[in-house]
Amino acid sequence: MTDSTEAAGQSPEVSAEDNRRQVLYWRLLARLFDPEEQAALESASLAVVEDIGLPAALLDPKVSVGSTVQRHPELAAELDGLMVPTPPSAPGDDTDIGGDGRDRAAEVRRAALVSKVLLNVYAPAGGSGTVTAGQLAQWQSDAGWLERALGCEPGALRGGRPARGPGGPDLDRLVPGIGPELGAIEADLVSRMRLREVLADPALAARLTPSMSLIEQLLRDKSNLSGVALANAKALIRRFVEEVAEVLRTQVEKSTVGALDRSVPPKRVYRNLDLDRTIWKNLTNWSPEEERLYVDRLFYRHTARKTTPQRLIVVVDQSGSMVDSMVNCTILASIFAGLPKVDVHLIAYDTRAIDLTPWVNDPFESLLRTNLGGGNDGPVAMAMARPKITEPRNTVLVWISDFYEFDRSQPLFEGIEEVHRSGVKFIPVGSVTSSGRQEVNPWFRERFKALGTPVISGHIQKLVHELKTFLA
Repeated sequence: MTDSTEAAGQSPEVSAEDNRRQVLYWRLLARLFDPEEQAALESASLAVVEDIGLPAALLDPKVSVGSTVQRHPELAAELDGLMVPTPPSAPGDDTDIGGDGRDRAAEVRRAALVSKVLLNVYAPAGGSGTVTAGQLAQWQSDAGWLERALGCEPGALRGGRPARGPGGPDLDRLVPGIGPELGAIEADLVSRMRLREVLADPALAARLTPSMSLIEQLLRDKSNLSGVALANAKALIRRFVEEVAEVLRTQVEKSTVGALDRSVPPKRVYRNLDLDRTIWKNLTNWSPEEERLYVDRLFYRHTARKTTPQRLIVVVDQSGSMVDSMVNCTILASIFAGLPKVDVHLIAYDTRAIDLTPWVNDPFESLLRTNLGGGNDGPVAMAMARPKITEPRNTVLVWISDFYEFDRSQPLFEGIEEVHRSGVKFIPVGSVTSSGRQEVNPWFRERFKALGTPVISGHIQKLVHELKTFLA
């Protein structure tokens, strides 16, 4: 009687390899959703790993990938690019075990290595309790091995700026899914650890990946830091600020500000020389005999633009729920402050207001002077912003907040309404994040809509567009 696997065109050995691979993946899923060991799956997985000649440490999530590789250096080459899709083997190759281009023995080995990397990253040893500096360092190392398995440099997916190498995966599709997940896991680990202990160790602090959640903790705790820990905290904040500023600066510079002013003669310098127009206008001076073009007049491009001095006042709610907006808008204000003839003022507030205008060109220094937390008292910020409005028609007031006021909603709205009717361009923003998430007090949302100044989308690109439209 013919065996069922033979009837299907497969040998018994092939069916066994498929079963081994499934055991490893079922064990991975079980441990991801429940940290408790399933005796049957654990013993079966151990038998598979030992039978194919791999170390039993691959099944222990408490042993880092790096430690395993240190003890078994030959695994490093297998882990690099492990999860990068590869084309199936051609029929007739030595690795063609099942006749369909699949090396099932290699798939079992690959399943064991993939399970190790995924388990260590997505079920970190920190569990749900307090995280130690060592556990964070282990997770960061394991996350680096996952990135290497995906064909990236360690830290690329978490930093969101991967470089696609030859034969590497399509990271434009991977980053939106994997990058934020890794960032969320790391943020959770950081939130459950003794951050000051990490900051006091320069080597460990240097391995932290700057993220919004980490920056929030640093800004909240900066008054309690000193010495090496404070220096490392400032370095992390500056790294994050520079990374975000690079992205925002590109968005701001995508279109020029102001129309060309042709009433101003162009500067007669080489960089403004219009070669195409110069040649066209001098074609009548072409000498066929000499095959030479004689130029008796040069033409230059107009570069001066019509610009009216504009005043941009940015008011940012610095309460705890608005930390991402605080960081983004502080950086954005500094970028607009660098544009010609734009006078930028920056105010941060909670129950008190602070004028950050003297440091508006340096977002790092501005952020160090913020004091996250507390409630909302918008009228205090309005009292500081109003004297800065000298020419309403040439002023834009950007107010970033969730507008959940501390029993002073009516006075704040009345102040905003008065400023808007004076001619100021008022732009209310619910939040400014990379994801576009926003939450706004419904009471204010309805009144802003009736005023003709609806709350704009929370995505920072929308705010950039609104500001450039006004300043053009």
